[in-house]
Amino acid sequence: MLEVLRRIIQEVNGARNLDAALSTMVRRIRKAMKTDVCSFYLYDKEMETLVLMETIGLRTQAVGRVVLPVGEGLVGLVAKRSEPLNLEDARIHPHFRYFEATGEERYSSFLGVPIIHQRRMLGVLVVQQAEKRSYDDEDEAFLVTMAAQLAGVLAHALATGNLSRPLLADGQATFSGVAASPGMAMGEAVVIAPPADLNSVPDLVPSDQEYEITRLKQAIGRTRAEIRAAGERLASRISAQELALFDVYQQMLGEAALSKEVEKRIREGQWAPGALADVVRRHVQYLERVDDNYLRERATDIRDLGRRVLAHLQEDTPSTPEIYPDETILVGDEISVAMLGEVPREKLRGLVSVRGSSTSHVAIVARAMGIPTVLGMVDLPLHRLSGAPVVLDGHRGRLFVRPAPELRVRYQTLIDEELALGKLLEHEQDLPSETPDHYTMPLMVNTGLAVEASNLLKRRISGVGLYRTEVPFMITERFPGEKEQTRLYRDQLESFSPLPVVMRTLDIGGDKDLPYFPIDEANSFLGWRGMRVTLDHPEVLMVQLRAMLKASHELDNLYVLFPMITNVEEVDEALRLLDRAIVELKEEGAEVKRPKVGVMIEVPATIYQMDALAERVDFFSVGSNDLTQYLLAVDRNNPRVADLYDALHPAVLAALDEVARDAKRLERPISLCGELAGDPAGALLLMAMGFTSLSMNAPSLPKVRAAIRRVSWTEAKKLLGEVLALATPTEVHRHLEAKMDEWQLSHLMPPRD
Repeated sequence: MLEVLRRIIQEVNGARNLDAALSTMVRRIRKAMKTDVCSFYLYDKEMETLVLMETIGLRTQAVGRVVLPVGEGLVGLVAKRSEPLNLEDARIHPHFRYFEATGEERYSSFLGVPIIHQRRMLGVLVVQQAEKRSYDDEDEAFLVTMAAQLAGVLAHALATGNLSRPLLADGQATFSGVAASPGMAMGEAVVIAPPADLNSVPDLVPSDQEYEITRLKQAIGRTRAEIRAAGERLASRISAQELALFDVYQQMLGEAALSKEVEKRIREGQWAPGALADVVRRHVQYLERVDDNYLRERATDIRDLGRRVLAHLQEDTPSTPEIYPDETILVGDEISVAMLGEVPREKLRGLVSVRGSSTSHVAIVARAMGIPTVLGMVDLPLHRLSGAPVVLDGHRGRLFVRPAPELRVRYQTLIDEELALGKLLEHEQDLPSETPDHYTMPLMVNTGLAVEASNLLKRRISGVGLYRTEVPFMITERFPGEKEQTRLYRDQLESFSPLPVVMRTLDIGGDKDLPYFPIDEANSFLGWRGMRVTLDHPEVLMVQLRAMLKASHELDNLYVLFPMITNVEEVDEALRLLDRAIVELKEEGAEVKRPKVGVMIEVPATIYQMDALAERVDFFSVGSNDLTQYLLAVDRNNPRVADLYDALHPAVLAALDEVARDAKRLERPISLCGELAGDPAGALLLMAMGFTSLSMNAPSLPKVRAAIRRVSWTEAKKLLGEVLALATPTEVHRHLEAKMDEWQLSHLMPPRD
């Protein structure tokens, strides 16, 4: 039976379209199970009905015409219960209903199984027999397995619009991906194709190796000029450090990197295009095999550069549109930073990519430019999108293709409201973050790549709650040296002085890895990351600590934060290294002060070690994103379980409340840096819990400040008590939405389903 199942799945997957796949499936299942009828019913969520979509054995005229509500008839009962139904004589079952159009009056036996994908009902698969037949366990297991295999195919077809639904013929298709940069946009999809195909280059022996090397160098030179021009177009839009991503491209093309390897391959007997394709494919295949998000993103960079060089070798120009629409939504299989730089900024409204994650280079630059971006949209039918009107929702990771008029109106209203709200809130951003009953809630900012400081921003914040030191490490080809790090940290500390700057020591692993320091693990989030890495490599941590201390000389606004702490021994060892760095610098003639030191509360174990930690450190900082992930055992980058990730889960809120109360008892300041701090309703709850500061990305500051200035501490405290008594995330969200609406603050909340 397993061999039969395998063959059916192969045929279904190899079908030219979904209609052919469904037809193949019902015929092969009927033959394999030696039964009279096999039918597929599609569930229509909007109408709460099931539609006969394909059958072999029933009347073909019934396809698309037989519609039954969920719960009605045997098929409806299977959908309602979401479990198989196996009947030897279906006609005596109380839910049996005869549909004249199908001609099923001849059939006695019935076996139906639900088709479910990630908890979503998609349809029902049914077999029937004229004579009374007791379908055995093997029959039932076979059909259940087929339904499970079909679920993925159906989910993809529904998402891409490849499965027509008789009751929903408006042509709108919805796709989901990873929300990489917030915001909403409407426009026209512009599908950008790779400049050349590395997989279609033939192998040829060169007649003149020197000529091949010369034209390789010329092609690389033209590519470098393109990259330089793209960077110059973005220079006024992003910071110097974000522009450093273009330097990474230039380094890859340098004499010591790609060029030398390809030249060596030419001298081994391959012409320039073939040598380039060989080298690029080898690098890409290696990087894509690594279980590491950041390194996989580097494969994108190398592949993009290889295609660009190949296009010049083939005397083609990269296939970018000559004219971009005024409202361009750039769409591609994988979009690189260089591709982004080719679109006039005033015309670019959003980015969508089949590949990529929130840690990719293009995501970093898109966030810096304020461009709504959704990546990892694996179901996207690129060949059908060019020129299509689309709506992009970067808050929820959605793309609507050929949106219905009412959806367009809704999103245009949301976009207009977001713009109007920004203008409305701008005038009060220099006012204190203080409640109507005079409770002050310090707001801080998270920084990483750019020195996002200005006199304007400094007036609006209480400091930097989290400076992610790993980001400069991620955009170089090696560990940055002590001098280089000192310069980076000095820029940050000087820019915000005299405000405090909390610098987190190198936090790699999980979803953040370095191209020159790969960490290949089956479960990176529970593996070698954060302090576990740097304590195992004290030479790396010592350089970083020395650089931080030297950068803080005479500024005295440095706070050092240790991430991914699991036990107090890790803190003791880290403090020993810090003290050693201070002694070393003093011996070298540099007088530095010991900075305030804190630990991140992100591993649940630290919640129960607060007393011991308080004896060793000066402050606490909660990393709510990771704490939520660990408490709920949910990898939010995994689309199968991402819906379970919820920072407003009652267990997460209870843990945060406990941590805040412990910090107050221990007389230690406690901040929170994470997405929850940037949620206006979440910020009110955190304020009521007693967090002494909140740190967020700069774009979240206006809405959070507005919420705090409009809700008293007394009202927030009452809200917290109400929320902590609720049992489910759904109840929490509904209650918060109702209260924000009551306080006339619903306009501050991000759009929800």
